[in-house]
Amino acid sequence: MRQLGISIYPDKSSKEDIMTYLADARKAGCSRIFSCLLSVNKSKEEIVQEFKEINHYANELGYEIIVDVAPRIFKDLEISYQDLSFFKEIEADGLRLDVGFTGAEEAMMTYNQYGLKIEINMSNNVHTLDTIMDYQPNPYCLQGCHNFYPHGYSGLNLEFFKKCTQRFKAYGLRTAAFVTSQNQNTFGPWPVTQGLPTLEMHRNLPMHVQIKHLLALGEIDDILISNCYPSSEELKQVQGLDLSLVTFDVQLIEDLSTVERAIVLDELHFSRGDQSDYFIRSTQSRVKYKGHEFKLHHAPSLIRRGDIIIESSLYGHYAGELQIALRDMPNSGMSNVVGSISSDECFILDAIKPWQKFKFREAIV
Repeated sequence: MRQLGISIYPDKSSKEDIMTYLADARKAGCSRIFSCLLSVNKSKEEIVQEFKEINHYANELGYEIIVDVAPRIFKDLEISYQDLSFFKEIEADGLRLDVGFTGAEEAMMTYNQYGLKIEINMSNNVHTLDTIMDYQPNPYCLQGCHNFYPHGYSGLNLEFFKKCTQRFKAYGLRTAAFVTSQNQNTFGPWPVTQGLPTLEMHRNLPMHVQIKHLLALGEIDDILISNCYPSSEELKQVQGLDLSLVTFDVQLIEDLSTVERAIVLDELHFSRGDQSDYFIRSTQSRVKYKGHEFKLHHAPSLIRRGDIIIESSLYGHYAGELQIALRDMPNSGMSNVVGSISSDECFILDAIKPWQKFKFREAIV
């Protein structure tokens, strides 16, 4: 089951602000936390006290907590990979290795007595994971998580991201990646604050659109909001979002019939397997509403990319079929355009695969 998550930086924010955020984000459906030790410059005793208090509250709310570390942190805090009791003490559920060991150590760590998850950096297309797997880890305690990139234009490109992710999916491991809030004056663990996405193409997109794109790609299990703090409007956009599939935000025309409105908003749609270059076809509505008269009422001469079409009865046995235009094309004069996908989300259409399921919701204003 996919999780939506948040990131917290106890060295950059007050305990009160963090706890308020934890409560608000939980109400919005978040259930996982990325917490960072890499930028903390405090004594071991201070870290234990601070992190334990926050993590205890987070656990009470039902969060899973993964703490970002590296071999340098192990050395500074005198932690051995053979003894992970420190992470149990601060009430974490796992640790993410931003930089790893040799492979043997990571594999051994997956057999820790506390059942802690060991998370590997996913943003390198190298054989590190293969080496870990050669040492026979416990796969139920091993997972992956991409990096985020504070510097503008430094994020991963889409094809490289897919290749890196595939390494982990090939072993059946859980995966995670980051999206970035567009709220002004947000922060992360480092001084540079030009957004914190995994994918560079996401850097300036609305946060909920980034999330939907990762859902459409289909290979990321957990989606983490990287910077603090997203706005209440951003959290509202993701509250109740179905993480099992893509839900497109749509603007509908005003004079829809009850049946047309139900087809768009109440049905589970899928892209037919015999895919066209010109539109995505969801055909079950024409079966369900066979015999219903779909009157022609809104047939503009040009159908544009992102338009949602419900075929009129003038199209015979196609009547009631829902389509999403992938390209601009002339209207035959028999197709009703009943709405359109939000312009920010049209690029996600290119990620929809044959037989992939999707839904619509009216855009939140």
